[in-house]
Amino acid sequence: MRSTFGGIEISKRSLFSHQAALTTTGHNVANANTRGYSRQVVNLVAAKPMEAVGFMRSAIPGQSGQGVEFTSITRIREKFLDGQYYNENKSLGEWSVRNDTLEKLEAIINEPTDTGVRQVIENFWNAWQELSKNPDNLTARSVVKESAIALTDAFNHTAKQLNDLSADLTDNINVKVTEINTTVQQIARLNEEIFRVEGLGNDANDLRDQRDVLLDDLSKVINVNVTETDSGYNVRMGGIELVNGREVLTQFDAQALEDAGANGDLSSGEVYGMILSRDSFVASYRNELDTMIRSFVSGDTEVTLPKGAVIPAGTTIGDKTYNGSILDRTLEEPLKTTIKGFNGLHSLGYALSNGEAKQGGVFFEALDGGDITAANIRVNPDIVNNVENIASAMRTYLDPADNKVKVVKGNNDLALLAAGLRSNKFDFSSNSLEGTVALNSGTLDEFFRAVVGKLGVQTQEATRQATNQKVLVEQVESRRQSVSGVSMDEEMANMIKFQHAYNAAARALTVQDEILDKVINGMGVVGR
Repeated sequence: MRSTFGGIEISKRSLFSHQAALTTTGHNVANANTRGYSRQVVNLVAAKPMEAVGFMRSAIPGQSGQGVEFTSITRIREKFLDGQYYNENKSLGEWSVRNDTLEKLEAIINEPTDTGVRQVIENFWNAWQELSKNPDNLTARSVVKESAIALTDAFNHTAKQLNDLSADLTDNINVKVTEINTTVQQIARLNEEIFRVEGLGNDANDLRDQRDVLLDDLSKVINVNVTETDSGYNVRMGGIELVNGREVLTQFDAQALEDAGANGDLSSGEVYGMILSRDSFVASYRNELDTMIRSFVSGDTEVTLPKGAVIPAGTTIGDKTYNGSILDRTLEEPLKTTIKGFNGLHSLGYALSNGEAKQGGVFFEALDGGDITAANIRVNPDIVNNVENIASAMRTYLDPADNKVKVVKGNNDLALLAAGLRSNKFDFSSNSLEGTVALNSGTLDEFFRAVVGKLGVQTQEATRQATNQKVLVEQVESRRQSVSGVSMDEEMANMIKFQHAYNAAARALTVQDEILDKVINGMGVVGR
């Protein structure tokens, strides 16, 4: 005979199980917009049936069902999609940083525009062109001086912006180091807490979600590989183990991360993009500017010295050193020769000095006295203080009145040659200190155009890669949400289903109560 009170137990189990299902559904709905939340389900199973009591076997056919139980509350999560997300997210982090850096470089170079470096260089050539029309005019010389100062200021400012960008990237690397170390410690602590909770037979679903959110964030910063063991997640970056269960095995500093990037353990992510951007892109364009300046100031270029030009005493051109009288140093025919940039040309001319001829010195120099770079170039202070020190002539004569060497008034040979340097070709490759440059040989304008074109192509490619990678990450995340995300329609349908089941179980319990009431209070009253 079956138990008289068995129906009450079955109804009770159904009530408890569907109450848990309703509570879990409410939890899902409450966290529908929580980042990283994985929807949870109550696993319902039929309770173990019971056979009727008998000495050998039951004489009653069949087993007595004992209702429903819930064995666990589990989250819906697919590890395969998590691994895909980590792989795509690290590339998105890298390309996003590269794209951001190149866009900042475009803003610094600021070309093509009417206010960039190229326009300042053009103004410098135009000032020399105007000076060639009236080489003795002090106003024209002042324009040349101011144009030269504007040129050096533009290069100084651009170099400073590049240095600031490089420093910003270094600072960001230090910030990311702190973020990585903090995240790694949090993952280890969550491993420990999850191990403790699940060791007691419970499901640490929400803690697992928190841990997965941390890994999502970490996967954008560095390349990570995650494996799950009994003690929790083991996290690696290349060959470096960061977390082993509850233990943090590696804490980084900035130098350690850069070393990891050099040996290949750090191969992607935002930090890798920052290191690459700083040491490759920013350093490359700083070298391009330095190469351009060095070539312009002291690089080899060919000019044709005009007939009648007087070479300054002690000057060596080719195999010949010019000395002696003015007549001995006067060119009888045009001479094609190689000079050392703008400074080399300026030193072949003559400036005014109280009416006397004075050999032109260097026009540009380094602020610190070392090699000239975009960051330290400046106009010779002698020229800044006195525009008469600008050389524009190449002819002199001996004035018999006072026996002094003077500049031929109105001579503009050097001014014309200086203005003509805008179309001269320079050898840029020999003036590069760090690797290849955008153009090995060409005019300054062609070189700068090549640099701008190179930057434009690199930015376009980085933008394309970042956009494509974002689409891939969003696609994986969409697939992951289709598995783990909360669907309000589905949860509402589940809520109605569980509510009806709960109501039905409650009704069944009421029926059992009425039956027992009849058995206890309504039966066996005959003869009272």
